[in-house]
Amino acid sequence: MSRDTDVDMAEVDMKEVELNELETEKQPMNAAAPPAAAAGTEKNGVVKVKVADDEADAAAAAAAKFTGLSKEELLKVAGSPAWVRTRWALLLLFWLGWLGMLAGAVVIIVQAPRCRELPVQRWWHQGALYRIGALKAFQGQPSNNGSLAAVKAHLDYLSTLKVKALVVGPIHKNLEDDLAETNLLQIDPSVGSQEEFIQLLEAAKKKNIHIILDLTPNYQSHNSWFLKNESEEMNGKMKEALSFWLKAGVNGIQLSDVHKLTDAASFLSYWSNLTHSISDDKVLIVGTGASDLSEILSLLNDTDLLSSSYLENFERKSSSGKALRTLVENYLSAAGGRWCGWTYSQVGNLASYVPAHLLRLYHLLLFTLPGTPIFSYGDEIGLQAATLPGQPAEAPIMLWDEKTLGPSESVNLNMTVQGQNNDPTSLLALFRKLSDSRGKERSLLHGDFVVLPTQDNLFAYLRYWDQNERFVIVLNLGSTSQEADLRMPPVAGSQKLEFPEKAALVLSTQGGHQDGSMLPLRKLAVAPGEGLLLKFPYVA
Repeated sequence: MSRDTDVDMAEVDMKEVELNELETEKQPMNAAAPPAAAAGTEKNGVVKVKVADDEADAAAAAAAKFTGLSKEELLKVAGSPAWVRTRWALLLLFWLGWLGMLAGAVVIIVQAPRCRELPVQRWWHQGALYRIGALKAFQGQPSNNGSLAAVKAHLDYLSTLKVKALVVGPIHKNLEDDLAETNLLQIDPSVGSQEEFIQLLEAAKKKNIHIILDLTPNYQSHNSWFLKNESEEMNGKMKEALSFWLKAGVNGIQLSDVHKLTDAASFLSYWSNLTHSISDDKVLIVGTGASDLSEILSLLNDTDLLSSSYLENFERKSSSGKALRTLVENYLSAAGGRWCGWTYSQVGNLASYVPAHLLRLYHLLLFTLPGTPIFSYGDEIGLQAATLPGQPAEAPIMLWDEKTLGPSESVNLNMTVQGQNNDPTSLLALFRKLSDSRGKERSLLHGDFVVLPTQDNLFAYLRYWDQNERFVIVLNLGSTSQEADLRMPPVAGSQKLEFPEKAALVLSTQGGHQDGSMLPLRKLAVAPGEGLLLKFPYVA
């Protein structure tokens, strides 16, 4: 073989390299040495690798490389008339599009319905008030002391009721019909101490519950305001007490039985100004046992909130839906837009006046009328005073559990807070749900009120505010089932109001329908003594 042939074969051998000769550590591991390879065959594990021609690859890569236009060439093309016109066209389209979107947004804003300005509301407009007049009875087990501490201990429970304030007292030292021995600045030791009252104020504030103190001076007597010839001395004590307690942290003052106060208008006007001079966020509440509408409304100008016995005589006159509708309409019309308070009696429990089968219906009524609902302790469980014939009613013992009255008297568990607490069908559960809705929904907080035309045994009305959900309340005070045909009457100066075919049920006082179900408004079945709360959305 010639020398040239040997060189060519060497070059071929360098291009076909056996992997086992280059990296011997990567050869397969065998238990025994392989037999000698047969002539003309490759050894086991040998891989032949073709090594690319570096010079050929480099030439191909150089040929495929794209250099593009130079800077000078780009500037020349960009300055051509065609590209200049294109850029101006695109710029014009951009600004036209931007101006179009701006104009569209302006049109939408202008044509969109405007939100009504919210009315000025204080905290006493935003939820129910809860009266605890007899602290010893409220604490449950009869005791000679510790009543203020018991109220403080029950704040967790009271906060679940979503009430806005507690009306406490009167609890000052009062010797019956003895003005000299009546001290409006001193807590009666039988209910607690000054220090315990301040602790109650601080604990209630943490729960976002306000405290209103009843300062009716001669509360131990039938004559709550002493004698007429003692009015000047009494007025001096009242001014001192109002300033003292409001500055001590009390959120408001209640004065009851003002129908027994001689020249009430002049006194109330002065006390109201004194209350607001300390803070606009302090409230003066007046209570009256009067049932005459003109006499009641004469007090509205001199107070922030009025609780009366206006509804107390309703059941004695008539229990029809028409009569209740007339009573409510007359009151609101005479009030002339002033804020109202709604309670059945100035001091008593609702269950003591309202028939048992209508008790839930009246809870729905008080929570949904325009104004502040006012309840007495125990109303949330249907508590009522037990009276003997010919004897005055005593404050009922709050029924916390079966053992409240002691081992000698048994109490039905369903009548107690403990028995109703976890029962979704209980009066307590209904109270909590209504109180929660009243505090959250603008239509129920401060919405407009429209009475709906119905047959005599029904009382129905609409509560609505601006673009918020609308609420329909239907009450059947009759003894038979009724079918309501609810239609919107003409309302002067109001936004367009239309009823849908169906509305969603928020609650039924009797549980006759499932919450959330859609009920027809034209043929709405209402059981005897049932109240329905329904809602439907605002539609532009």
